[in-house]
Amino acid sequence: MPRLVVVSGRSGSGKTSALNILEDVGFDCIDNLPPSLLPDLIKQLNSERINEDLRLAVGIDARNLVGDLNKLPDILAGLEASGIEVSVIFLQARRSDLIRRYSETRRKHPLSNETVSLPEAIDLEAKILSPILNISDRNIDTSGLSLHQLRDLVKNTIVPNSPGHMAILFESFGFKKGLPDASDFIFDVRCLPNPYWKQELRSLTGYDEDVIEFLESQVDVAAMLSDIIGFLTRWIPKFQANNRSYLTISIGCTGGQHRSVYIANRLQEYFLKEHSLVQVVHKELSV
Repeated sequence: MPRLVVVSGRSGSGKTSALNILEDVGFDCIDNLPPSLLPDLIKQLNSERINEDLRLAVGIDARNLVGDLNKLPDILAGLEASGIEVSVIFLQARRSDLIRRYSETRRKHPLSNETVSLPEAIDLEAKILSPILNISDRNIDTSGLSLHQLRDLVKNTIVPNSPGHMAILFESFGFKKGLPDASDFIFDVRCLPNPYWKQELRSLTGYDEDVIEFLESQVDVAAMLSDIIGFLTRWIPKFQANNRSYLTISIGCTGGQHRSVYIANRLQEYFLKEHSLVQVVHKELSV
């Protein structure tokens, strides 16, 4: 079956990297394509392929005309009705991360100018792209992700290793930095004993042995971990049965350094026993 992947999202969130990843796995890639040109382009490309199905990835973002973007949901629905398998990936990142990335690279945001500041451009872009976000099949928050982690997320979403296998992502985060944008479940572990209040553990993370020993000595930590495992063990198969290709599970503590890191790591270890595509990302440790 011919396949179309639309890659969209906020400028600075990694859309170009995502398109490069799809090109590496065999997709023809076109960036900044006006949505109105999609039907004719696909018709032409399909006519040029006799013995192989079309695999096309297109980048569509706020550089396109707003009127064109508003038509995209209907255009994609028409393509699906004609027998094209359509997937929409939307990439975004925390507002503070986008500002930092643009400041570090000194790049100009496509919507900023003499009268529109960078923060205003980022907020305007989010509003313009809302029609695409609303129809996205996969919403990826790239805050704190390395290029390698982004590559795995995109590949597992579009070309999973085994049919019927679901990609599971555990991510730790800090509530003081705000909630993740793309979670299916969020577990709050701020009620657990906090290593931060022990001076000798404050500068360490949930990867360090002293922090692990402290948390593993706490009855409530073991109970919380057991309850989360029990909940997910029951409900993950239901998502798989509903043909979901991915699941994002976020674990939050105050700063995203100790408790959430430890819990996310333990969850990854546990579910790797039953599932082959299980990743862990620690947002606050990568910033």
